[in-house]
Amino acid sequence: MRIFIVEDQFVEAHDLQLIVEKCGYQVIGMARSVKEALVLIEQNQPDLVLLDIFLKGTETGIDLAKLLKERNIGFIFISANSSKDILDEAKKTQPYGFIVKPFREQDVLTTLEIASYRQKFSLESKLRQQELLKQILTNLSLQSNSRDETILQVGISMQSFISFDYFEVGQIGGGIYNSVGLLRKNMDEYQIIDSEKISKISGYSLSSLARIQNNFSEGYRGLLYTTNATKLATVPEYRHIIMQNFGIRSFVSIPIDVDGYLIDFCFYSRQIDGYENEHLVLLHQLELVLQKLVYSTIITNKTAFKKVELIKKDAQVQFISGFKDMVGKSDSMFRVFDYIQKVAPTDTSVLILGESGTGKEKVAKCIHKLSSRKDKPLVIINCATIPENLAESLLFGHEKGTFTGAFETRIGKFELADGGTIFLDEIGEMPNDLQIKLLRVLQEREIERIGGKASQQIDVRIIAATNRNLEEEVAAGRFRLDLYYRLHVFPINVPALRERKEDISDLATYFIKVY
Repeated sequence: MRIFIVEDQFVEAHDLQLIVEKCGYQVIGMARSVKEALVLIEQNQPDLVLLDIFLKGTETGIDLAKLLKERNIGFIFISANSSKDILDEAKKTQPYGFIVKPFREQDVLTTLEIASYRQKFSLESKLRQQELLKQILTNLSLQSNSRDETILQVGISMQSFISFDYFEVGQIGGGIYNSVGLLRKNMDEYQIIDSEKISKISGYSLSSLARIQNNFSEGYRGLLYTTNATKLATVPEYRHIIMQNFGIRSFVSIPIDVDGYLIDFCFYSRQIDGYENEHLVLLHQLELVLQKLVYSTIITNKTAFKKVELIKKDAQVQFISGFKDMVGKSDSMFRVFDYIQKVAPTDTSVLILGESGTGKEKVAKCIHKLSSRKDKPLVIINCATIPENLAESLLFGHEKGTFTGAFETRIGKFELADGGTIFLDEIGEMPNDLQIKLLRVLQEREIERIGGKASQQIDVRIIAATNRNLEEEVAAGRFRLDLYYRLHVFPINVPALRERKEDISDLATYFIKVY
């Protein structure tokens, strides 16, 4: 792994270099400021950057981190200040780790190991998912579906990658208004919105909509918009109409040129920060397959628009069944459902965050049901109720006669979960000694029973949950920083009911049916 160091203290930078090179990593350069680092990083293309937060000059390491994220370069923060405010700012940039000064050699090496694992997994996972999506879209281009059905299937396929509340495909230019939209009504329901319906909803005639839409075709290459980053006045008038009528606050779009037709793909979200630059990058990566899809099934398909009000998401029944115990159609719950669908097929660790009673265990069960491990055990452990003197035996097992009262060999929870999933509820309550043992299991993928003569390999997916603020626990020294970053590979925040009041009536109906 090629490592670049950004640290304005020469002694500390030199110490880091010695530690890193001692363990076989290659240090390809060092810089003392953001400006200097950008030049050298552009020249050397490192795999990972060790990054101090407070640097020479006006720009900080967090400023540089945002640029590294856009370039898909992993980074680890180094700082003498691990306060909650610093951790909060650092977390927003999604680092691969956080080393607190003064650092020990073992701290650096452990964090590098975690970062290597996360970088490899996240990159491979992203590539696998993108290839899967390309294959799905390619298969759609070979089918003879109606245009409405094609748009529906495209929307379903894209939802886990670019979550949307409204998705629209429309022709720009040609003197006509010809668009079809997909409005998300519920987890498994979409409403087709055709040109005439948009005209009726917005109060604009079809000719007016055609004129307005044509106005932003020239020089149009792709656009990312969030209400935090751009003033509404800069949004093209046609986008403004869609945003006002559907409560949209962000969107990402790309035009596809197909034999002179300019076909616009646009994903709209009611979330302020619904999209990032990586979503626009993904759309550009899919440009060729979308072009083929448009040519074969949308432009050349002569089937007229169908007047369809509600379309069930039949292609996703296997996903819907996993949500049968989770109720909600609010934007915040849709986001949870989308995250579950996205992470379930992978083997990555998941950290579920949320207050007590928000349904974190149900999220864990959904992930397991929708994964390839669904036919293997799901073992649930409440870390808050484990007796400290029995914890190691409970988790890893023991051999007969190892200690007083060990009358028979006991298989631990991790061994029972082999091939399946282990859910560590209230991980924030786990004692520090047990955190160290858990970290070793996560790193080595092996366990050893108490009194055992040899370790054994295990294949277990880890899902953890907590109602605590783990950043505060780390800052207070009650939770290990290396374990936090090992678990925080894919976080899912489960909202409290007060944050999704629109779900209350559905919940009431659900409980009436149950009881």
